[in-house]
Amino acid sequence: MKGQTARTSEIREVMDIRQASDYLGISPDSLYKYASESFIPAFKLGNRWRFKRSRLDEWMDRQSGIDAQPEPAPRAVRPRQKKPAASTAGRSAAKRARVS
Repeated sequence: MKGQTARTSEIREVMDIRQASDYLGISPDSLYKYASESFIPAFKLGNRWRFKRSRLDEWMDRQSGIDAQPEPAPRAVRPRQKKPAASTAGRSAAKRARVS
């Protein structure tokens, strides 16, 4: 009996809905709903939902704002500077000189 109890409480890499709900601390009904809505990473094996512990850990890290590999900081973008407007006085004089 003792060996069987120790095996069922062991956290495996691939868990069924009961084991995963215990691992996450939520009800099996909630976990089933989250899995069927693709809110939480899961896959079906036959007609049963299965959960990989490593994928759940990654998902929890993303949900809590902890990234395993932080993204590089975005580069600072300088605002574009407008080009100075060309003086129309110089153009008029040049046009007049060519026409004359």
